Amino acid sequence: MAKIKIPLTVLGDVAWDVLVRPNSPLLPGGDVFGEITIAPGGCAANTAVWAVRCGLKTSFIGKIGSDRFGLMAKENLEHEKVAAHLVYTDKHHTATVAVWINREGERSTVFGQGADYYLLASELPAQKLKKTNHLHLTAWSLFSDPPRAAAYHAAGLVKEMGGTISLDPASFQMIDQAGKERSLEYFKNIPIDLFFPNLAEGKLLSGEDLPEKVISKLSELFPSAIIILKLGANGALIRQDEQTIRIKAAVDSIIDSTGAGDSFTGAFLAKFLTGVSPVQAGTFAVKISSWVVNHVGAQPGSDKDLRSIIKSFIKL
Repeated sequence: MAKIKIPLTVLGDVAWDVLVRPNSPLLPGGDVFGEITIAPGGCAANTAVWAVRCGLKTSFIGKIGSDRFGLMAKENLEHEKVAAHLVYTDKHHTATVAVWINREGERSTVFGQGADYYLLASELPAQKLKKTNHLHLTAWSLFSDPPRAAAYHAAGLVKEMGGTISLDPASFQMIDQAGKERSLEYFKNIPIDLFFPNLAEGKLLSGEDLPEKVISKLSELFPSAIIILKLGANGALIRQDEQTIRIKAAVDSIIDSTGAGDSFTGAFLAKFLTGVSPVQAGTFAVKISSWVVNHVGAQPGSDKDLRSIIKSFIKL
């Protein structure tokens, strides 16, 4: 009997977001009313959740603290039907992230390095990875070591068995702090098949400004990969086989951009890994992320509009 394969495994960060959305400008030393919400997050965990919500069986590998936030993370992944392999530690707390959302819906974040930054290669479930068809990584697993060695080892196990790999470069500010050349070195050490930068990340890595030039340069830097350039309110660009295709945005309004890129990536993978073309997968992903930016948090609860979007693409 053939071994059961795992369609998608996502490895990396899992956290809880503290979302702060002031009702008016906050002056130094001042006080204002606003909305404060605690919600599940972490780029990798968000991606896994959205892949499952969009119909793909998905596993997640991460590390959490033996604390209340860790228990909440475990319960949330179970609730979202993500098959999670979680490594527990008493030495580090589960990661938390402070997310400041301005009046235009754009977010700025402060990451509290938690247990997810201490995942070791020796803690990986090797057999699960060897049964994985596709591994998705975020660059949060690459900017420091650990967990860089664990990410590299996981990628090696998947490639060894004929699987494919995707990467989200995660943060333009982290790329800027690490430096373009060092960041590219981190990324190129992984034989990626799909690359998911946003425009800010793409500009730093390519040295170009215009989206079409950015994606063209990225395709030169990663010649074996399909490049999916996320453009936020302007949709996305996809480059494959020296052809670039633009996908228009689905909406022009933003309430909260937290997790929009993660939802795009999860939705894209959910369709692409089942045989859908990159353009069709991108069109679906834009619709999903456009819904997300008009709700608060990276994993907002479903409603009839979201269910309609997913249902309309079930046969793709």
